[in-house]
Amino acid sequence: MTTELHSEFAIARDGVRLAVHRLGAGRPVVLLHGLFSHAEMNWVRFGHARALADAGFEAIMPDLRAHGQSEAPHDPAAYSRDVLVRDVEDVVAHYGLADFDLAGFSLGARTSTAAVIAGVAPRRLVLAGMGLQGLSGWNRRAAFFIDAIDRFDEVKRGDPAFFAVQFMKTTKVDRVAARLLLGSVGDIAEQDLARIAMPALVLCGDQDRDNGSPDALAEALPDGRMAVIPGTHMSSVAEPALGRAIVDFLTA
Repeated sequence: MTTELHSEFAIARDGVRLAVHRLGAGRPVVLLHGLFSHAEMNWVRFGHARALADAGFEAIMPDLRAHGQSEAPHDPAAYSRDVLVRDVEDVVAHYGLADFDLAGFSLGARTSTAAVIAGVAPRRLVLAGMGLQGLSGWNRRAAFFIDAIDRFDEVKRGDPAFFAVQFMKTTKVDRVAARLLLGSVGDIAEQDLARIAMPALVLCGDQDRDNGSPDALAEALPDGRMAVIPGTHMSSVAEPALGRAIVDFLTA
């Protein structure tokens, strides 16, 4: 545990090195970032990890495989179905976490949901930037991003894929690895949400419906509740209210 940001590696069961960034010296909370992003962008840059550390938590922030400082293999065998769920399990095992919280944004929220359904058992769960419809129909969502990758060098302003391409340029995504990863994400059936028994916060920007209805997701969870912060899917990550809402929920 550290009061300053510290980075190290955990080894996934298939040998892939996962970068993990840690800040704080208290109760562990695992934070999963969004697609094409990384821990520094989602959780460190805008102060959310610091807010958690100041509130008495240890923020444990892996870079998902093919993102950030984690390895981005080009072997399709490294991207079996729901590999991100297994990576979460491996990070939890690496740190011996038994009593912890879990929060994710966008793809991180999808991954957190799937991990809990698979048996990962946090005390509390935060699903940010996610709605009910974003948990299923992944093939359509993935197809949009695969198209953005395939047309990366020809996408111009005004193209629906423009902002996705610009974000990939900003975060220097390995497009070969990211394309493989997109095909590994599985759908989540609404009836499986009944297995998420712990208190869960659905946290979404007031202009964010990129992944469907957050209200419907909160209603579908056995112990769900809803919180709204300012912003779109992209801009809400930069809002200090995001970190404050997570802290408030985890300390309630």
